[in-house]
Amino acid sequence: MNTDSTHSEASKNEVYRKVTRRLIPFLILCYFFAYLDRVNVGFAKLHMQDALNLSDTVYGIGAGIFFIGYFIFELPSNLLMQRFGPRFWIARIMVSWAVLSCLTMFVTTPTQFYIVRFLLGVAEAGFFPGIVFYLTLWFPSWRSARTLGLFILVTPLSTIIGSPLSGFILKMFEGVGHLHNWQWLFLVEAIPSFLLAFVVLRYLDNNVESAHWLTAQEKDIIARDLEQDRINKIAANAGKAPTSLSAMFRNKFVWLLALIFFSFNIGYYGINFWLPSIIKSSGVKDDFAIGLLAALPYIFGAAFMVWNSRHSDLKQERRWHIAIPALIGAVGLTLSASSSGSTFWMMAWICLAMSGTLALIPTYMSLPGTLLSGTAAAAGIALVNSIGNLAGFFGPTVLGYLKDTTGSANAGLYILAGFLVLCAPLMFLLPARLVNPKSKAAATAQREETGTMKRGHI
Repeated sequence: MNTDSTHSEASKNEVYRKVTRRLIPFLILCYFFAYLDRVNVGFAKLHMQDALNLSDTVYGIGAGIFFIGYFIFELPSNLLMQRFGPRFWIARIMVSWAVLSCLTMFVTTPTQFYIVRFLLGVAEAGFFPGIVFYLTLWFPSWRSARTLGLFILVTPLSTIIGSPLSGFILKMFEGVGHLHNWQWLFLVEAIPSFLLAFVVLRYLDNNVESAHWLTAQEKDIIARDLEQDRINKIAANAGKAPTSLSAMFRNKFVWLLALIFFSFNIGYYGINFWLPSIIKSSGVKDDFAIGLLAALPYIFGAAFMVWNSRHSDLKQERRWHIAIPALIGAVGLTLSASSSGSTFWMMAWICLAMSGTLALIPTYMSLPGTLLSGTAAAAGIALVNSIGNLAGFFGPTVLGYLKDTTGSANAGLYILAGFLVLCAPLMFLLPARLVNPKSKAAATAQREETGTMKRGHI
């Protein structure tokens, strides 16, 4: 990383702290409700399954089919965000998913369940990768892991807060009016997303240039860093700037990133959607108690996530900071399956599994923006995320099928752990010069020095 002599590091840090304070808390609030509307079906299952006579296989398919719609429309959604601007497109996504999440309360058949979950995936497609791309417009890659770490902290926070909230709604709204408690769950948790969409239109800026709350000097500091980041990417890719859509599709490392994310998400979403049911099967019957226990693994995961992303930026290293947490997650899932008879030990090992799986997310999500620029970055982030999230279909579906056929989730948990193990060797197929910011900066410096020597020779 090159530091411009006209701006001290302290002033730069203050500018990025200002941007962080402005953007991250609000984006966290938006994604909190998006994530809650995506996964609250795991709590609704505790009563919805009996009310509608759904099998575990049907539930697993319904929970996972969300990601088929997500996969199909994520790349187009991110490209449309570039066309219409982040502010409008994020607001559009939030209104769409709020309406469809609310409509889940009216399903009565497996087919209706599949359709509304698929459409919910279509509606939400592009939100998370869109936010990741949006942050690349404000932060250079060497600051990206810690920034994404703060934003993605919403993933565990959604469950830490949302699990007890969902359990409370199920417990308190049973018999209210003419609706079941699981119907109230979808209705109550959809309203904030709908209202926040209108706040987005007034609060967010499309880019640095349009931010009235930044001074001209502050805008200049960010612009210089973003330009230096672009130069680093060109140098790290042997002088070829991966900025076009076609360059993104031809980049073999983008496809490798997608495979890594797919392997990770099979483990992550499998346990994510089934955790309330696994806790219930261990002997816990009270809905609110299940909600409190389901939040516990995410508290540990949140702490490890923050530490890992900050340490990754401190060391300017990415591969080990992804591979090691993936292995920790695999160990936790394996031990949780072997301890399914004990609520205490099962929860202890799931806490370990979540600590590993959550910790790698922000560091991993910084990689597509580190490899790519411009349209390629928007499309690459969406492509990697959409292919990776296909695992959100396979993970819950595999667990549901195996639970129906074996009567236990243990076999499924072992399979999920195996996919997490696969992440570690795949990470080291990515060259350090491409993914480690320090290596990229060194490549830039070497290229500049070589160019200077050649000019001197001439």
